[in-house]
Amino acid sequence: MEAQVRIGSNRELTLRHAVLIYGDGQAAFATLHEVQATKDEAPYLGPAQSLTTAFLRTLATGLGTRISPEVLPENVLARTPEMMVWWSRAQRRLMFFGGGSKEAERLNGRMYPHPALVFKVSERELFVRALAGDWRPSPETPLKTAPYWNVDAQGRVCLGSMRVPDTLGVDSIEGWGKGFFESEFTHPSGAVRLTNHPGGFVGLWNSIDGRQRPFPGKFLTDATQTLRQFVEADEER
Repeated sequence: MEAQVRIGSNRELTLRHAVLIYGDGQAAFATLHEVQATKDEAPYLGPAQSLTTAFLRTLATGLGTRISPEVLPENVLARTPEMMVWWSRAQRRLMFFGGGSKEAERLNGRMYPHPALVFKVSERELFVRALAGDWRPSPETPLKTAPYWNVDAQGRVCLGSMRVPDTLGVDSIEGWGKGFFESEFTHPSGAVRLTNHPGGFVGLWNSIDGRQRPFPGKFLTDATQTLRQFVEADEER
């Protein structure tokens, strides 16, 4: 069998160790083996050794899962090598609408008040929820559905042609937010009730066009999810 691995540079790699995982469907454990090799003979595994934290740290670094030290700002809520969650305060923002809806296009390019939001980036996917209040949420804070087209019931954003950062770090937060709001909201994404405004999605944004007061939270719908559940949702997929 021939296998090829692209690592981004010319390096000569040799087989050094093997990890064997044993399990019965309910429990599992792993052993580490040095690979022994002699000239003109097939390599074989040496005696089992226990896995050490140092070895796992080295392995994780080699797989690109190391996080460089960062000073986390107040708006960051959670951080792992593959995920980051942050919140933004309620504020007025410019919005763009498209997709062929004449009603929505009449709202295009105007300033609107927005609720406080919680964003999550996980494995290059963007998720968003809304907050009922304009303060930093706790793990048990109930979240609201983000009242935007292109967002499904899980809060997942249809990226489409959205420009997004190439990296996942504190310095990319502004880029993810700009990418979201500088793209066009074009269509409903799945069966999700975005707002309980009597005029629906278009009616909501039409009613607050030019509004100077905060976003009317009474028109947000429950996401039936706490911040903790939103953060941990990836582990259940």
